[in-house]
Amino acid sequence: MNQMQLVECPRDAFQGIHEFIPTEKKIAYMNLLLQCGFHTLDFGSFVSPKLIPQMADTAQVLRGLKLEGTNTKLLAIVANLRGAVDAAAYDEITYLGFPFSISETFQQRNTHAGMQEAFLRIEEIQSLCVKQNKTLVVYLSMAFGNPYGDPWNADIAIIWALRLAGMGIEIISLADTTGVSTPENISYLFGALLPEVKQVTLGAHLHSRPEQAAEKMEAALAAGCMRFDSAVKGYGGCPMAGDSLTGNLATETLLQCLESQKREHGISLPRLAEAIQAAGLTFPPGSR
Repeated sequence: MNQMQLVECPRDAFQGIHEFIPTEKKIAYMNLLLQCGFHTLDFGSFVSPKLIPQMADTAQVLRGLKLEGTNTKLLAIVANLRGAVDAAAYDEITYLGFPFSISETFQQRNTHAGMQEAFLRIEEIQSLCVKQNKTLVVYLSMAFGNPYGDPWNADIAIIWALRLAGMGIEIISLADTTGVSTPENISYLFGALLPEVKQVTLGAHLHSRPEQAAEKMEAALAAGCMRFDSAVKGYGGCPMAGDSLTGNLATETLLQCLESQKREHGISLPRLAEAIQAAGLTFPPGSR
């Protein structure tokens, strides 16, 4: 992959906020993001509204999105085959995302399934995606370590990534759900995997404290990563982690880094500034 793929993740930002954001505000904000030039918009989740109440209106939000005149593709998160079937029914959705954790504790928390059952779900969802002309994105969650004491080392992450690539997964995003990654293990994992999975687009979904975000992104870039997930102002986190939320990689930090390295990113900065201004009105203070 030679072209940078930037993925904006309002869904990840929204789900970390306890106060329900009105559907019309979500739609208005995402319609601004759709005009910024992002490769993909991670807009919603087809999961149980009891588990993630903030995402209960995903289908309504989808109906309100203005997709004419944008090249940005839509991604929705699913946690099982039922959610995947629901998401795949919409022609507007290109990508289905599945969170597969290499921490048994977090896999149970996030999808109420163990790692082996979750891997079987990936096989089922991948088969569905092939039939429905969708692309499955697998997030290799806790790829850089976990706070639960579950077994982890870089080789474990590499083994699971290779297994996913072997079943035909085209996009694998190495995800740091709780902000435990370091420039060193980011460099090692991307450096080790990129030569081995040349048929796969390998992405970075990094959560980070603001003061550590730039160095983490620079490490991934230097190792050859060309797909990055981010969220305006670094809002968000995963409520299923059950820990104090560590925000997403901020879109502003990502773009500053790309600009400083004179890398093409295709984002309209004036359009993004408009969206950022709107985000300041949409999200309550202290949501990060």
